[in-house]
Amino acid sequence: MTEEIRTYHIPALLIPSVDGLHIRPDGIYVDVTMGGGGHSREILSRLGPDGRLLGFDQDEDAERNIPDNPRFTFVRSNFRYLHNFLRYYGVETIDGLLADLGVSSHHFDDSDRGFSFRFDGALDMRMNKRAGRTAADIVNTYDEERLADVFYLYGELKNSRRLATALTQARARQAVTTIGQFLDIVKPFFGREREKKDLARVFQALRIEVNQEMDALKEMLRAATDALRPGGRLAVITYHSLEDRMVKNLMKTGNVEGKVEKDFFGNVQTPFRLVNSKVIVPDEDEVTHNPRARSAKLRIAEKKETTQPDKNH
Repeated sequence: MTEEIRTYHIPALLIPSVDGLHIRPDGIYVDVTMGGGGHSREILSRLGPDGRLLGFDQDEDAERNIPDNPRFTFVRSNFRYLHNFLRYYGVETIDGLLADLGVSSHHFDDSDRGFSFRFDGALDMRMNKRAGRTAADIVNTYDEERLADVFYLYGELKNSRRLATALTQARARQAVTTIGQFLDIVKPFFGREREKKDLARVFQALRIEVNQEMDALKEMLRAATDALRPGGRLAVITYHSLEDRMVKNLMKTGNVEGKVEKDFFGNVQTPFRLVNSKVIVPDEDEVTHNPRARSAKLRIAEKKETTQPDKNH
């Protein structure tokens, strides 16, 4: 891995996640979160001359990391459009899909992107800089109830209503457009001992809303379920409980809502077989070298050879 790629983003759980795909040299694989290209390069290193890899990323910055490899196809798009682009490239089934749902260190360390409360700058948070709505747009236009819902549902913050009230009162005096302005309003609601953790949850909530992350994940997981061939593998790295719950539900029940359907004999009707019954987490050495991987969880499932139609899918 070159220093340039390492600077952009150190991939979490690199070897366990790619091992989990059980790469076939002539298979077709998808990395729906290419980012710095670390996972993609590892997959390519295990593919033979007839193998193929499609890499998705909606961020134009990721284009600097596209592997120079004839077996690689870059798709500049949100992974929610997985189904459409597989059809566009003539791919009927895939042998494996990897998703690393974490925000890259590149985004956190770029003050112009607005992902981190460590820097002042524009309150942006768009993964796709071509997209229209920013975090500032949400803070300044959502009504109080809708703002509170964002902080409660996506940040799991108990004081979401008070945060929303403070923001709507502040924006009535002056539009909130920078991280500094935003922090001045919300910081008083958090104690010093938990300030960083709580602020991270506030920023997480806004980021999820800006990028419609939960809806996009739901669409991608459903498309991946359809696209995987029998025996194909799904490997997903999550970083917070909302996305992890959705992934766990899909792998265990066949749908992201977690609705259990059983056959006549009481067996759960799901298209997947869990490869790792216990979630995989980084070891101490990885966390030491890549602190952002601390909250990473890897789940792997395999498409069953025969599946029943899923009414909830």
